[in-house]
Amino acid sequence: GRVPQVPPPGFRKCFLSMQGLYPGSEEGWQVYSTASDPDGRCVCTVVAPAQNLCKRDPRSRQLRLLTEQVQNVSQSMEVVDLRTSRDLQYVRDSEPLLRGVDGRIHTYVANPRSLTVKGLQELKGQMSQLRPLLSVVEQYRTDLQTLATLRVELLNLSIILTAIQEEIGAYDYEELQQRVLLLETRLHACMNKLGCGRLTGVSSPITVRASGSRFGSWMTDAMIPSSDSRVWSMDGYYKGRRVLEYRTMGDFTKGQNFVQHLLPHPWAGTGHVVYNGSLYYNKHQSNILVQYHFRSRSVVLQRSLSGAGYNNTFPYSWGGSSDIDLMADETGLWAVYTSIPNAGNILVSRLDPRSLEVLQSWDTGFPKRSAGEAFMICGTLYVTNSHLAGSKVHFAYHTNSSTYEYTDIPFHNQYSHISMMDYNPRERALYTWNNGHQVLYNVTLFHVIRSDG
Repeated sequence: GRVPQVPPPGFRKCFLSMQGLYPGSEEGWQVYSTASDPDGRCVCTVVAPAQNLCKRDPRSRQLRLLTEQVQNVSQSMEVVDLRTSRDLQYVRDSEPLLRGVDGRIHTYVANPRSLTVKGLQELKGQMSQLRPLLSVVEQYRTDLQTLATLRVELLNLSIILTAIQEEIGAYDYEELQQRVLLLETRLHACMNKLGCGRLTGVSSPITVRASGSRFGSWMTDAMIPSSDSRVWSMDGYYKGRRVLEYRTMGDFTKGQNFVQHLLPHPWAGTGHVVYNGSLYYNKHQSNILVQYHFRSRSVVLQRSLSGAGYNNTFPYSWGGSSDIDLMADETGLWAVYTSIPNAGNILVSRLDPRSLEVLQSWDTGFPKRSAGEAFMICGTLYVTNSHLAGSKVHFAYHTNSSTYEYTDIPFHNQYSHISMMDYNPRERALYTWNNGHQVLYNVTLFHVIRSDG
């Protein structure tokens, strides 16, 4: 519904809605609209796909499965080949002994009187040495059955490969895959250059893990750029001190490879954030903000958030000492809270992460007790209308223009009780703690891009 303006010479304007990149998103390319400006230049609106979209091509999956089957058949054949070579060598080594036993038996059959007690004992000893040949013969029988099965599998693989070849026809599938990889590389290079955008959609929930109590928080470092892959988990909202640090998201999912940090001061609520290697949290029964540095395992900074309510004075609708909510987005570190002079309306303050000093504040006019949760994206505060089922993103306050708007962006509250919801700008995803489940949502952001040429 937006009519593009004629761009100045040397510039092209494109409108892009970019999907979040967390694995699990199933959205693909969707062209919303295309048009040309008076100079014949493209104006388009699209949704970009998640990473590795083309790996979901059914033929690609089929080929991967076939590759795995071929590998399994090859491994089975290698095992049979090694075993056969080993057993054949054993038979060859046993051949002189076998011939000796055969000669003795023929001698004793032709001349029974030549059989002595000593000769019988020697014959028994030689027969004992040959007994393992029975298991070798039995293994040969088993291997014959295995080879028959492998022959059938190879026949089936040949049929499937022929069918795929006929389906693909004249296309060079490997060449197509290389072109797709090149396009995906260019796409994500473009996405990495994207600035800020406006929230237009929230994906279906992706449940990463079920752990802990009904309330809690979990997060990754929100600093951009960062190669830190650690995940932190903080169970509960009242007087907690134990922070679990996992090496990777995979370790967090499996509940393995973690270390424990014991905070010197307990926390209140679930509005914690990890930013540039430090945990920022609200100290229990106070409006003091604490910076805990993970590498040094020490508190490096404490500062009072002047006038901020605490200890369930102005919590979110679910309570839980959620008076002060710390968060980070593309533009920096933020505090969401309220005070008595503001009549319980949400205040947004941008913080200096080095001093925790308030740099600037905005009164949104939205009552905090009516909010389920809140999060920042690109300097805009988004507020949900409830922490229960049926919740949606209901309100947005834009700090760059000091304006607000009411929104209607639904999302599926799968486990019906969200006690933490934070945006991570590195992954363009929402982290939530939902009734003892750690859940992610991808987000769709609307971007306006101007580029040379």
